[in-house]
This record gives sequence, structure tokens and C-alpha cells, in this order.
Amino acid sequence: MRTFISIEIPEDIKREILKIQKELPEFRGKLTETDNLHLTLKFLGEINEKKAEEVRKKLREIKFNKFDAEIDSIGVFSEKFVRIVWLHVSNCEELQKEIDEKLSELFEKEKRFMGHLTIARVKSVKNKKEFLEKISQIKISEMKFVVKNFNLKKSILTEEKPFYEDIEAYNLEI
Repeated sequence: MRTFISIEIPEDIKREILKIQKELPEFRGKLTETDNLHLTLKFLGEINEKKAEEVRKKLREIKFNKFDAEIDSIGVFSEKFVRIVWLHVSNCEELQKEIDEKLSELFEKEKRFMGHLTIARVKSVKNKKEFLEKISQIKISEMKFVVKNFNLKKSILTEEKPFYEDIEAYNLEI
């Protein structure tokens, strides 16, 4: 099964993200479906049931306090090859490091983590300079939320869209 560890985005924040998606300049590609918006803390890839159980046990050991996260900017990974439009999510690095540490015997640690939500996958744009300029002009209103848990999920890829299913949720301390 194809697995990852993520933070869910609250519904009120998803509604704000939908407004931002509507402001994106014209492109060929697709917007991330609102119900699929999440912050990936660690992508585990294809794993079997046995390894999934090991991951679940390790994740249950994590003791971490709930915390505030904030969506504070919009961008793309590469201005040369615009493929992903993202929203930056700050303050999730410590939880990500904790997860990386717990799973270090099973998976390689992330080389560099940047908390982000993929809001669009771009195949092509007519005018890249104009597209990037318009993206930089989108105003991000304050979007803060409390992270109370994280999830181990599996993704089911279909022709239409991916579906994400919880394997297990892990509550953070109060």
C-alpha cells in the first residue's frame, strides 16, 4: 500500500484555500480537490502490512504537544518548470523531525522538509512570467489553526483522482 503521514486541514481553512484556488491565473492542469488537501509530513511510499504495523507502533510512541500552524505564503517549487503551486505551512518542522527520528530505523530521514499544501498541479501555462507575477500578487489572509493530531494514511490512485484513507490517527498531548 502507498502510504504517508499527514496533518489534516480544518474545514474553515479549506474554504479559504478554495478562494485562493479560484484566484489562480489560467493554467492547464488541475486543482487539488478540497477533501484531498493535507500537509504531508513524511511520504513512506509502497509498504506491506508488516512494515505498516511497525510504523504504527513507532508512531504511537510519539509524545508531542498540540501546536499552532499557519498558512502564510504561496509559491512554486521551480520557476523554470512550474509544476506545483503550493501554500507554505509554518511551524510543523518540529513534529516532522520527531516523526523522522522515530522512523529512522525503517526509513531514510528527509533531506529537507518544507511544510506545504499542494493546491494545484500544473501541466502548462501560456505565459510563465505572467503566471508567476499573478501568483505573487495573491494575498494570503491570516490562516492559523491548531494541530491536535496527525495521521498515517494510504492513498488509492484512480483515473479520476487519488483517494486518501486513514490507517490510524495519533492525538497530540494537550
